[in-house]
Amino acid sequence: MARAISGIDHAIVGVRDLEAARLAYARLGFQATPRGRHYGWGTANYCLMFARDYVELLGIVDPAQFTNNLDAFLAGGEGLLGLAFATPDAGEAGRILAARGVEASGPHELARAIEIGDEKGEEGRLEFALVRPAAAAAPGLNAFLCEHRTPGLLRRADWLAHRNTARGIVGVTVVVDDPPAMAPVYERLLGDGSTTLTDDTLAVHTGGAAIVFARVDDLSLLHPEVDIPDRAMPRLVALRIAIEDRGAALEALAAGGVEPAGLRRDAIVVAPEDACGVVLELVGV
Repeated sequence: MARAISGIDHAIVGVRDLEAARLAYARLGFQATPRGRHYGWGTANYCLMFARDYVELLGIVDPAQFTNNLDAFLAGGEGLLGLAFATPDAGEAGRILAARGVEASGPHELARAIEIGDEKGEEGRLEFALVRPAAAAAPGLNAFLCEHRTPGLLRRADWLAHRNTARGIVGVTVVVDDPPAMAPVYERLLGDGSTTLTDDTLAVHTGGAAIVFARVDDLSLLHPEVDIPDRAMPRLVALRIAIEDRGAALEALAAGGVEPAGLRRDAIVVAPEDACGVVLELVGV
């Protein structure tokens, strides 16, 4: 059967202060897009764009409007809020999921404004179609499927040029109570053969990046360099970003005044206090 999901489209980081978050990630060597604003919602964002996916820094700009529960999330602190899976066709994805017995709603329409061009105040309208699996169909993730209806407005070459040479999302770590129990659920969501179980750790292969579900006791093995904030489970804790040039990434951190939390042969580790609550690993490709 065809797959509804072709990879991770973007990871969402909930932040309390959008401008402070943009500056924090600039110190890590990332280039953010112009600020975007969701139509009809009280939220806005900056995005760290890569060729195939991106990281969304999401904050509240009008608490009187709908925030999609971002206010409740931020009451417990900043950090990884959820994941959007990529799909080329939200309607077809919904039909595929239904045929697999996956409960989901949608497609739901969403749009946001973003500055475009060189003229001050010139805006583009980005449009999306979302399919939302029921919580039990994507446990631990706060996930949805995202189709881009206006892909031509989503990326510009200068938005992809990061000083740290970041190129895309390669992994996410999620803490849950019982990773093995989730294997059949994610096989149903992503298709047969999409999971690998090693002891009590579950890897879910999305077609690009891998989502690793682990018990809290295993975090010290997966991310030994950092103290991970204590929050209720399930929770997303770490994001792995591919980089092309380790030296350039270290230079970018030094220029931003950020000391790595750890240096491994395969990764530069950034502590959550320097990345808005996210354990960030910059991984050589």
